[in-house]
Amino acid sequence: MSGITQRKYIGILMIMVLVIGFFDIRVRIHAEPIKGNLQQYVEDMQPGWNLGNTFDASGGETSWGNPYVTEEFIQELVKQGYRSIRIPITWNHRLGSGPEYIIQELFADRIREVVDWSLDAGLYVMINLHHDSHWMLDMENDREAAMEKYKAVWRQIAHLFKDYPSKLMFESINEPRFSEDWNKDEPVYFEMLDELNVAFHQIVRNSGGFNATRPLVLPTVTASPSEARMRELYKTIERLDDPNLIATIHYYGYYPFSVNLGVTTFDDASREDIVRAFDGAYEIFVARGVPVIIGEFGLLGFDKDVEVVQHGEILKYLEYFTYYAREKRMTHMLWDNGQHFDRRSYSWSNPAFYEVMMASLNGRSSHADSDSIYLLPGEESKDVLVNLNLNGNTLTGIRVEDRQLEAGADYEISGDQLTLKADFLRGYVPNTTGESVTLTCTFSAGADWKLHVIRYDHPVVRSIEGTRSMFVIPVNYNGDKLATMEAVYEAGGNAGPASWTPFQEYAHSFEPDYNLNILKLTNEFFNEVNDGEVLLKLHFRSGVVLDYRLSVSGSKVIGTSPSNKADAQEQTEGADDPAQTKGTSVSDGEPALQDKTNRLIYYWAAGIALLFIAGGIFYHIGMFKFFKAIKRKENHSDWR
Repeated sequence: MSGITQRKYIGILMIMVLVIGFFDIRVRIHAEPIKGNLQQYVEDMQPGWNLGNTFDASGGETSWGNPYVTEEFIQELVKQGYRSIRIPITWNHRLGSGPEYIIQELFADRIREVVDWSLDAGLYVMINLHHDSHWMLDMENDREAAMEKYKAVWRQIAHLFKDYPSKLMFESINEPRFSEDWNKDEPVYFEMLDELNVAFHQIVRNSGGFNATRPLVLPTVTASPSEARMRELYKTIERLDDPNLIATIHYYGYYPFSVNLGVTTFDDASREDIVRAFDGAYEIFVARGVPVIIGEFGLLGFDKDVEVVQHGEILKYLEYFTYYAREKRMTHMLWDNGQHFDRRSYSWSNPAFYEVMMASLNGRSSHADSDSIYLLPGEESKDVLVNLNLNGNTLTGIRVEDRQLEAGADYEISGDQLTLKADFLRGYVPNTTGESVTLTCTFSAGADWKLHVIRYDHPVVRSIEGTRSMFVIPVNYNGDKLATMEAVYEAGGNAGPASWTPFQEYAHSFEPDYNLNILKLTNEFFNEVNDGEVLLKLHFRSGVVLDYRLSVSGSKVIGTSPSNKADAQEQTEGADDPAQTKGTSVSDGEPALQDKTNRLIYYWAAGIALLFIAGGIFYHIGMFKFFKAIKRKENHSDWR
């Protein structure tokens, strides 16, 4: 071959092999069928994290407040210890018209890019149909149209990723439901979900490539862990008779605790709700050989604010949730819509949340009955007893900032009881109401626990006139904080949105503002309040309970307070439900060649490429990543 040296020829040949075989080689380098036991596959995903409010958003990738996803961010997530990522995707507004419902090419490329980054970082990856579940709501009335669209979308997704490795899994649909009632069970709902899951399974399994054995994730109705819904899903899984199926549920806690609707502590009922849900999932699925992924978890109150539920009680919930899920061999994936791990600073908004979840992956963490100790003026002259829940650990020390407290002099520990000595409290607790000192308790294992010793005085509420659309109660909190509120009619019956309980939902019916010293009663509250006399009980975290009266007539509201400091102290002594409210308190081309040479090299290149691929001996990671980077830059530069 005149004009081409042997060395140049080999170099050109190698480049042609790479170019011709790029797409197939790219996936076959990484692709492999699932190995070993599917239960171990799921356990190896622990812990998991959700890329929430991003590709699931109803607008563009950043329309719900999060930045564009970068490869650097994915790598940072791995540094945080996460081993799997769920990428919720809403495809509906990225589809063409029916019956083809073609997915926008640019969007498909963007999803593949983020999936590639995640796999390259070593993560297990789950993708799904997310808020597309919304167009399933009316499936009962237009079943054929819903199924046609659902199948069209999954045929395309299955084709896009058919040669991807087994560490990529597909989830059929997020939280499927068929009415606005999240709690209603109807035989037709189970029938329709079965139809969706079976169609999904058939489409993926018949789409070629590694989809023949790819792990597939199937949800219950609304992804609920109710026994009835889990048993119905198991029937589908049993009938499909496929060893690579995974069940998924979501868990957001015992409802009254999860939204702070009267249950302000992680109490026995909250704990038992976890046990009931996870024991049921274990018995129905795991014990029968079907792994379970808790595809989302958190607290429903987080939708409004992460502090709707008191900080220390959130820590107790996260600790027990993580521990018990591990006990039942279920992997969990934190729902994060941007409020937990900051995607710009790569830091945790609530580091304590992260620390307790990570610590609980391998053991238990310790905590006290409360993270708050409220002291009235003069009460630092007494020793303070704090009950600890050690969970098998021992207390190893307490510090205030850089000072290590001295056992015996500053505190004593006897079993699970911690006594803070009066002399220490006198020297460290500020005299100004609202001020506090923070004690950091360390243990033989698990996360630290912080105790906040807070100076307070009895809160005071005052009378005021206002309207249904604008009503705030003046409150001098005096260092205390509101835990919950009750509302009943003087004539009898519960007032407010939740007619089944007198308690009102925090940040929905009422919202305290400690800077302005007010308590706002919301439009949502008054929209469900009739004219007449309404009696409120304000429960504070110290244990104080104050009465307040609303006189409602048309749009006008008059608030009056019969309470003063003496009343508050008297009511504190008679607080009726200590498990609900209180803290601890003494009283939170290369160039063109000639045609003939070009064809010759092409044939040689194709032949050698096939030989290399078939023999499994071709692999050049540097060149692979070089071409991969070029391809991404050409196709996706407008996404960054």
